[in-house]
Amino acid sequence: MSITENAKYARLTALLLTAWLALSITASKLLFFHAGSKYAVAAPAPLGLAVLLPIALFALCFAASRGFREFALSLNPFALTIVQTWRILGLSFVVLAGFRILPDVFAQPAGWGDFFIGVTAPLVALYLIRPDRKSTFIIWQILGMLDLVDAIVLGVLSSPTPAGILHPAVSTEAMSILPLSLIPTFAVPLLFIVHFISIAQAARWQTQAAHASVRTPAIRSSIA
Repeated sequence: MSITENAKYARLTALLLTAWLALSITASKLLFFHAGSKYAVAAPAPLGLAVLLPIALFALCFAASRGFREFALSLNPFALTIVQTWRILGLSFVVLAGFRILPDVFAQPAGWGDFFIGVTAPLVALYLIRPDRKSTFIIWQILGMLDLVDAIVLGVLSSPTPAGILHPAVSTEAMSILPLSLIPTFAVPLLFIVHFISIAQAARWQTQAAHASVRTPAIRSSIA
């Protein structure tokens, strides 16, 4: 891919991410995802769409557009991995559960799962981005994806909606309003996509013995 094409997709991606974030904030301010709003009859459908639609659109573009796919695969794998470090803040779920703002059944696995991914992300970025360690790298990425899926499922099952079959003493209602609503409507699908790109990159790494000695810094800059 040429530098011009790469820059074009970079600008488009930045624009889409900005629009996505703005839409998530606006919809949250309008209580579009809140079970007590006028959209309650459809809950948790609006929140579910906010999580799944961006992932589906990305998958469609990734599969249909060779240019976009090559752009995504050209992204720095070190940066894509290190960005997961912010998930150490998932431990705030545990703190909020202590104040009975979130239910333990959701906060404990989601919070500690995020913390594990976040605290190990720098180590993965530094030591596993290399062809001879790609299996471990991919396993870690899958664990990160499963943590996100687990959090969404438990969040829905603990919600004050017809899908909230766990009926905890405290529901996940707080996750449907600002600022926490930005986690399921923006952060979760975005990080899921980042995990996907990282796995797709690793799948293309060469595993032959001749490549086992490739220096990590070189791989971080471009693995194709």
